[in-house]
Amino acid sequence: MNLSMSLRQVALRFPRHPAITSDAGTVSYGQFEDSAARIAGGLTERFALPRGSHVGIAMENCAEFLMVLYGIWRAGLVAIPMNSKLHPKEMEFILTNAGAQVCFCTPELADKLASGSGIAATCTLIQTGSREFAGLLQAKGISEVSSAPEDAAWLFYTSGTTGRPKGAVLTHRNLQFMSHCYYSDVDQVDERDTKIHAAPLSHGSGLYALAHIAKGSHQIILSGSFEPERIFDVLANHRNVTMFGAPTMVSRLINHPRVGSVDTSNLKTLYYGGAPMYVSDLKRALELFGPKLTQIYGQGESPMTITYLPKHILGEKDNPRLEQIMASCGFARAGVEVKVVGEDGQELPVGEVGEVITRSDCVMRGYWNNPEANAKALRDGWLWTGDVGSLDEYGFLTLKDRSKDMIISGGSNIYPREIEEVLLTHAAVRECAVVSRPHADWGEEVIAFVVPHPGATVTAQDLDTLCLDNIARFKRPKGYRFVNDLPKNSYGKILKTDLREKLQKET
Repeated sequence: MNLSMSLRQVALRFPRHPAITSDAGTVSYGQFEDSAARIAGGLTERFALPRGSHVGIAMENCAEFLMVLYGIWRAGLVAIPMNSKLHPKEMEFILTNAGAQVCFCTPELADKLASGSGIAATCTLIQTGSREFAGLLQAKGISEVSSAPEDAAWLFYTSGTTGRPKGAVLTHRNLQFMSHCYYSDVDQVDERDTKIHAAPLSHGSGLYALAHIAKGSHQIILSGSFEPERIFDVLANHRNVTMFGAPTMVSRLINHPRVGSVDTSNLKTLYYGGAPMYVSDLKRALELFGPKLTQIYGQGESPMTITYLPKHILGEKDNPRLEQIMASCGFARAGVEVKVVGEDGQELPVGEVGEVITRSDCVMRGYWNNPEANAKALRDGWLWTGDVGSLDEYGFLTLKDRSKDMIISGGSNIYPREIEEVLLTHAAVRECAVVSRPHADWGEEVIAFVVPHPGATVTAQDLDTLCLDNIARFKRPKGYRFVNDLPKNSYGKILKTDLREKLQKET
């Protein structure tokens, strides 16, 4: 059941078919398979890693990302793809927590990891384009490998309220089920399809690469920041195009000056998720692109696979419930159970708000080395998502809020506690609270309320520098409010609702 064997099967049928196109050119499926097999052989021969060992991937979008990912699986190892925007200290924690002995890096990230953290002392960094990487590509390839369905394949690190990332163990069965759900719910694809990767391969875009690679689709990898112009260029030259877009990416596409004049008929599917989509933006996207959008709701613990809104329903212009449907995140995926429950775990009646729980073959095996978190998240086979919502009489789920006070900005999850812990390391900071404020482009932005020690002085620049030294740039607050105290209830808990209301009054 090893995921890499789907690549081998496709390469046997379509050895010369384009597999990956990137800034470096185009690689065929035969070349893709050969590189993955040799990377697997090199890892096995040189590093003698036992089956199930963890291997990091700290890489920007590039063709080598997919070669390394499939090579890790072919060797019977577990991949740890990391967001390339993370701070080196955050990557160091993940690699150390996972016990990774090897990490593949693109040049810029290799330099940052080598100089900005201490991980190089315990983990071998293999840089793409280096002599060491070239040596792996000269190794004897591994053509066959056997993995059990419950063997780990992908360690997906997702932050929690403690501020420490947790590694969701995703098995070969989890990711196969996720891919099969794609075919069942989203699209039937084959070698005539094209998939654009304009979002990080370490997350939603890369996860659904699996479904496309297993069918021989052409992967087009766009490096660097998201640029609508490049999307339009791909649409002009390739047919049956699918891409993932965080709501902010979709917003940039539909507001681009060229959008009304370019031919988007080659767009087959634009699946979106990771944050709520404004209904007005969704209407505009449907007007411009037609019924080609699909919403996906999932999380790292059940990747891409909890509920969905299919294209044909979003295209039902005469549906009297369409406005309500657009504000929801759809209904349960094929083979997936979804409930809304109270604190006691009992299912709530239609319309009542509670925690969203889910059960399927896509739910993670558990968090890596974190029994306490497992006990909270996994109960009687159900994943407690931490998201709060309600189900209507038709089974459509609408998310109302997020427990854990998570902030979603530009499609990236940001956890206030993580930022608060960094701010509190400043000698002048007595208390702080991080909340979100609505933002037209990013969905939400981070604002920090800071209470200095009496007589102490601290500036926004001081705190910005502190954050940039310890966490990823996209997580740092976009504004600071220096106050004398924070609102609290009778138990001493900070009332973040009051802080959000205070921000609303500023606008």
